[in-house]
Amino acid sequence: MRDLKIPKVQQQVTLWVHPEGRVIGSLYLAQSNELSEQPADLVNQEKAFLVVNREDPNELRFYNRNTIIRVEYEAHPEPDSEGSHVIPCQLHMMDGSLINGEIREQMPADFPRLFDYLNQQDRRFVKLHVDDQMVYLVNKSYINYASAL
Repeated sequence: MRDLKIPKVQQQVTLWVHPEGRVIGSLYLAQSNELSEQPADLVNQEKAFLVVNREDPNELRFYNRNTIIRVEYEAHPEPDSEGSHVIPCQLHMMDGSLINGEIREQMPADFPRLFDYLNQQDRRFVKLHVDDQMVYLVNKSYINYASAL
């Protein structure tokens, strides 16, 4: 039975959860020889709950994805891939805050717009590079509106 266990690695993150606020902990990401799971892959899954290993208090919690406003983590260098687009934008959040950053994604040549990216049905969270060191995964349900910069 142990042979069937998928190896996991912990990724430290900061979550902003409604109504709790700031939560510091780690996500469990699947790891394989070919490709490692990314935080965006994990938070965009269909499952209702996300496992978070909290730091304070030190405990496992299962957070409802609908209550997660955003997930913040340190960016790892990503190779530039052919067909990737950079879309500078500003997200206007429901609480009145503004988040500036860039969407860096592979998108079809005929649909490289912010509108197209935001309307992808298979993603609940928008991956936004706020600078070279930080990535925010922002829950689309908490975005009031977005503007291209």
